[in-house]
Amino acid sequence: MARRKNTKKTFENVEVLDAGSKGKGIGRADDGRVLIIDQVVPGDIVDVTTYKKRKSYYQAKPNQFVKLSSKRTEPVCQHFGVCGGCKWQNMAYEHQLFYKEKEVLENLKRIGKIEIAKTHPILGSEKIYFYRNKMEFSFSNSRWLTEKEISSEVDITDKNALGFHIPGMWDKILNLEKCHLQGDPSNAIRNKIRDFATEHDLEFFNPRDKTGLLRTLMIRTSSTGEFMILIQFFKEQKEKRKLLLDYIIKEFPEVNSLLYVINEKGNDTIYDQEICTYYGEDHIFEEMEGLKFKINAKSFYQTNSEQAYELYKITRSFANLTGEELVYDLYTGTGTIAQFVAKKAKHVVGIESVLEAIEDAKSNAKLNGIENTSFFAGDMKKLFNSEFIEKHGQPDVIITDPPRDGMHKDVIQQILNVKPKRIVYVSCNSATQARDLELMDEFYKVDESQAVDMFPQTHHVENVVCLSLRA
Repeated sequence: MARRKNTKKTFENVEVLDAGSKGKGIGRADDGRVLIIDQVVPGDIVDVTTYKKRKSYYQAKPNQFVKLSSKRTEPVCQHFGVCGGCKWQNMAYEHQLFYKEKEVLENLKRIGKIEIAKTHPILGSEKIYFYRNKMEFSFSNSRWLTEKEISSEVDITDKNALGFHIPGMWDKILNLEKCHLQGDPSNAIRNKIRDFATEHDLEFFNPRDKTGLLRTLMIRTSSTGEFMILIQFFKEQKEKRKLLLDYIIKEFPEVNSLLYVINEKGNDTIYDQEICTYYGEDHIFEEMEGLKFKINAKSFYQTNSEQAYELYKITRSFANLTGEELVYDLYTGTGTIAQFVAKKAKHVVGIESVLEAIEDAKSNAKLNGIENTSFFAGDMKKLFNSEFIEKHGQPDVIITDPPRDGMHKDVIQQILNVKPKRIVYVSCNSATQARDLELMDEFYKVDESQAVDMFPQTHHVENVVCLSLRA
């Protein structure tokens, strides 16, 4: 049998010139190809070895740092470099903001081919650690072993883990000791649950064999100080289930919502599962500018509560409402933006494909005493049509906050048919936002743009643009 040819190449003294997509560094190889390099910072000079070759680029890993960039900082997390959660902890925060803003503006100009009348500086996050309000961790009985553990001669008997998937490996879990993404009591909850389960022989899940009891742990915290814990079990073992849940109540009596799921499916998603309330309520509350939002286990809510408030303020400002406008909020989710702008509008119509989210939106509007909103569930490209407009009115302003894939071309065409005076487009993916803006460029100009950093220590960034009809 012929041996596969080793296609790895080594390049020396490569200068990292830029930060690219997914937080990777960009350099240039001797043969002219682009080098996409893991775990480096712009300004580093490195020797690299490639592990993947394509027509115009290589993917590579550093094997020696010749010179370290002045943009570097010391990562605070002991798991950095193995865990995929915070790929930019080695870059000082002001430089993270620079490269996020740069990516947004380059996408708008290169992909969208648009001119922007006014660009506001990126809005950084006051908290750069412990800012997430929702985290999901996985149990595993075959944890990821570090290189140090593998090379040692110690016989490792405890292979249980509760933490994150190793990037690119669906069946390997990194055991977390301290995560810097979610504030207290998140780390204490995760570590105590793991230790108790191990001590009492509660089986951790094996995704390959589909065996074990404990699958996932979800922790939600809120700006009001409330928190929710949800344990996902692979099968019902009542005594063991009660043993763990009773321990959680004993150890964390301040928990507001303790839930569980029995999920025998092949995947971990809970959206088609029955959620059982074991202790407390089936929800917690978020609060923003006097508005309260009931959050259950399946609810979507922006995962950085404090920065979501800043994002929504920018959205409302860009909408420039006087109290006389009919506003359509497309992809409204649980109606947080719709309710946030409602007091400045005549009426807000929210549209969303997920029925449960619309039920949450209606419930929250009632809770907040907001009477000038209406919410409708349905496939956006089918529901948002001329009959809908005729029935519910011609919008003066459209706010749209689509998923990462952006808007369907039929939705864009319908917006162009409707021709609202203003459009505010909130996006978590500036590449698809730019693509959509180009499709609207014949009729709309971009007046303002502002990037908002919702996820410090990662490459992710939100962007808000305001469009108005061309004269």
